[in-house]
Amino acid sequence: MSVREVLLHPHPLLTRKAPPADPAQVDGVVADLIDTMRAYGHCVGVAAPQIGELVRVAVVDCTGHRKAPDAQGLLVLVNPVIVASQGSEVGREGCLSIPQLTANVRRATAVTVEAEGLRVDASGFEARALQHEIDHLDGLLFLDRVESPDADVFERRR
Repeated sequence: MSVREVLLHPHPLLTRKAPPADPAQVDGVVADLIDTMRAYGHCVGVAAPQIGELVRVAVVDCTGHRKAPDAQGLLVLVNPVIVASQGSEVGREGCLSIPQLTANVRRATAVTVEAEGLRVDASGFEARALQHEIDHLDGLLFLDRVESPDADVFERRR
C-alpha cells in the first residue's frame, strides 16, 4: 500500500478513543501501518490513529531490536485487549507522534493480549511496545503515563 504521514501531537485525533474495527475492512489500514512502521528504521510499532484512521488497529514488530531478543515477529492487532498483566518497570519511551521527546514510563513487564485471531504473551520490551500501541487506541500518549513531567521527560538526543 503506502507510507502514510504520521500525525503529530497535539493533533486532536491522537486523544480520541478509537471504536472497534471491522476485521473484514482493515486490510488497507494494516498494509499502510506496516509500510509506515518499516519506513522508520527505529520504529517498532504504530497505531491507526497515528495515521489518521480512527479504528482499533495497530502493528508491532520488535524483530531485531536489541532489547527484544525473543521478539515474536510482526503482530497485527485488530481490536486488541490486554487481558492479563504482571510486574512493573520504568523504561524510556519515544513516539513517532512526539518525535522531539522521550520519557520514563511505568509499564507492566509482561502482558497477555487478545486480538482478532491472535493471543500473544509478551514480556520486556515487546510487552512495553504492545502497551504503548494499545494506549494509542485508547487516546493516550506516553506523556499521559509520566509520573513526574519535570523529572521524567527529556528532549530526544539527535
